[in-house]
Amino acid sequence: MEGVILRGIGGFYYVLDDTGTVHTVRAQGKLRRKGTRPKTGDRCLFAPGTGDEDGWILEILPRKNEMARPPVANIDLIAVVLAAKTPNPDLLLADRMMLSAAAAGIPAMLIINKSDLDDERSLAIAEQYAGTGIAVMRVSASAGIGIEALKETLKGKVHAFAGQSGVGKSTLINTLYGLRMATGELSEKIERGKNTTRHCELVPVEDGGMVLDTPGFSLLETPLIDPADLPSYWPEFSGLNAGCFFSPCFHATEPKCAVLGAVAEGKINRERHERYTEVLREMRERWRERYD
Repeated sequence: MEGVILRGIGGFYYVLDDTGTVHTVRAQGKLRRKGTRPKTGDRCLFAPGTGDEDGWILEILPRKNEMARPPVANIDLIAVVLAAKTPNPDLLLADRMMLSAAAAGIPAMLIINKSDLDDERSLAIAEQYAGTGIAVMRVSASAGIGIEALKETLKGKVHAFAGQSGVGKSTLINTLYGLRMATGELSEKIERGKNTTRHCELVPVEDGGMVLDTPGFSLLETPLIDPADLPSYWPEFSGLNAGCFFSPCFHATEPKCAVLGAVAEGKINRERHERYTEVLREMRERWRERYD
């Protein structure tokens, strides 16, 4: 039979078949010997169990994309979530998450939750991404603002929510789909949420989609990328390389750089470019140390 892995816990996997039945299975030893580790979101061929016997995963079907941390596959969209107010929005983290998604071949969008609590700030964040081609939606899970439009955007997709703890990822999922996922109680003292999600689990929702609440922002790992390739992951830089004096151009401090010129003219958001240079600095360090 063919199905999709909803979750894996303690060596057991829970596979949803095309009729809507969930089967408890284990991975055959030949998969381990081939170095194939089943992931949440994998489509697989499996032999269902009989009686008290568990079934077996026989083969993992080709993946259209995958991530190592969290270990997921075949995701149609990653929605990076920020809060307009509390916890303080970490835009550098959001940019890193969108880089991780792009490197894995997964489209990403930005959701600004709690926008009703600080409309001016949510607008300012959205303006930073104008011209990037990255979809931005301002919503409020608690007030129901923008929820129907977001639901339409996610319709039929296998999608994941990622972001800082406390930004309202689980609350968004509950509001969108009427689910009852655990939500953390935000600590006002340290303005950081307590992570409540313990494992990756795909949950089927209406209109044929599936939602995955990724467990904690620290698990969406930034991949190692050749610094010369990093600018290609900032869509607002696209088309400007030809105007740079140097090739390759890192768009950081080089003279006669078309991207720096666009920043100076206000065509590219300065704060977003500053975050890019921070990621570039870190990537250069990691690239130098990759064989250590």
